[in-house]
Amino acid sequence: MSRDADSNASADDPEPLLSLPDDLRSELKAPMGPIETDAEALLERAGSPIVAVGDVVTYHLLCADRAPDVALVDGRTKRSEVDAEIREAVTTGASVEVTNPPAVLTDDLVCALVDALERPEPTTILVDGEEDLATLPAIVAAPDGASVVYGQPDEGMVLVRVDETTRDEIRTLLERFDGDHDRLWSLLS
Repeated sequence: MSRDADSNASADDPEPLLSLPDDLRSELKAPMGPIETDAEALLERAGSPIVAVGDVVTYHLLCADRAPDVALVDGRTKRSEVDAEIREAVTTGASVEVTNPPAVLTDDLVCALVDALERPEPTTILVDGEEDLATLPAIVAAPDGASVVYGQPDEGMVLVRVDETTRDEIRTLLERFDGDHDRLWSLLS
């Protein structure tokens, strides 16, 4: 979420559902919840299901013996490839692959997220592109009491507990994105 997303998508990239406008980039750098550096302490406060957005966050949860119910990973952290140990740990058994360019949300990513939340088994979504913005539809799609966890670079993991208030705040934020909002709400309902 807090990366400055590169909006230069190639011609092969899928059509964006929503695009991040430049004026929202700085707003998305602020954490949306408490920051935790210890995965076990975070898990004590987390509800279920847990959605992890990011390779390093997913890795820390796995190391704490808690596979996220849904994990979205892209093989990168802070614009660099994650090391081989993290990559192997978070992508082994990835069950869904989607393309989602930087600074956008695609139908494929949102549909994969919604489907993963409905599965009884843990699901890892491997994103070709960037998964950062998936935090937002994850908060809207997850049930009350769920937790969405994402990385705050050089600080730790942000825990967002999902409830109607948080969901409404994120809906309002997503309305400020460019794109097909009606399609997004249809996919998330």
